[in-house]
Amino acid sequence: MHIFAMPMTNRYLCKNRVNRKTNHLIAMINRLKSVLAEKQLTGKWLAERIGKSENTVSKWCSNKVQPSLKNLVTIAKVMDIEVRTLLCPSKTNKE
Repeated sequence: MHIFAMPMTNRYLCKNRVNRKTNHLIAMINRLKSVLAEKQLTGKWLAERIGKSENTVSKWCSNKVQPSLKNLVTIAKVMDIEVRTLLCPSKTNKE
């Protein structure tokens, strides 16, 4: 399992996990589930605000499907955060 260090503005770790049924690696690309929890919001709340189904938001939260850039921008606006807060970094910072 790989753990990636987050930028200084983002204290939570993103990590890959393994699907127990297929034994395939699932990449953690977005932090939507974590950000909703940090703000004490639900997927249902978000779905209502952005005009998407709860099922769609659930798939985004579980990283089964990734939201488009347009949807990420909309989510960030609704949640009053920067888009990069919703994403896991693509590489680690080596100091």
